[in-house]
Amino acid sequence: MGQAIAHALADQNLVLAGGSDAGDDPLELAKKSDVLVDFSAPVALGGNLDAAVAAKTPIVIGTTGLTEEHQSMIDEAAQSIAVLQAANTSLGVTLLTALVEQAAARLDEDWDVEILELHHRHKVDAPSGTALALAAAAARGRARSLPEVSRFDRFENDSPRDRGSIGFASLRGGSAAGDHTVLLATEGERIEITHRAESRDIFARGAIKAALWLVRLSPGRYTMNDVLGL
Repeated sequence: MGQAIAHALADQNLVLAGGSDAGDDPLELAKKSDVLVDFSAPVALGGNLDAAVAAKTPIVIGTTGLTEEHQSMIDEAAQSIAVLQAANTSLGVTLLTALVEQAAARLDEDWDVEILELHHRHKVDAPSGTALALAAAAARGRARSLPEVSRFDRFENDSPRDRGSIGFASLRGGSAAGDHTVLLATEGERIEITHRAESRDIFARGAIKAALWLVRLSPGRYTMNDVLGL
């Protein structure tokens, strides 16, 4: 992702201030940047947030696999700086998420919701952050919380499918940049909404669009929905 963002910046005649690997001290980079873009790892997030706050530099967070503790760190940082967090910075996925929420709101729980995702063999977290965000959107559409309705243990018991639950299927293989399908199925018909990422460039372009949008905003938490005005 770092290389993809560097190439996308060059294509748009924007200047890359520098880069930082997990384990580096990001403070000097934060001081000379208009905005930070974090696609690192959960273990590095705390240090990156601290640097952003110290330098008063807005930050776009695209790192996934975050815990509730990480979310609390982001909440705290957002009191001092503008923070945009996205499970997926693709503009197409952002629109897909909005469509899923609308569909779930208009179709009752006779319509089952399943999330299918495919990523490259090196991806560690499962389900993907995007899959969880899509499921959360479906849950919001039905005025439910994701912990209430998500099911990750289908193959560990023999019980039938819970009405209103949201299931996940995570596939890993090859070099797939990221495919996500939301399946809504009821008796006699089904709807499948799919987004396929053909390269990581789409995430880089979306992250840059988010960064340019975020750079002059007041402190607070923002999302890709805000970038697209959804």
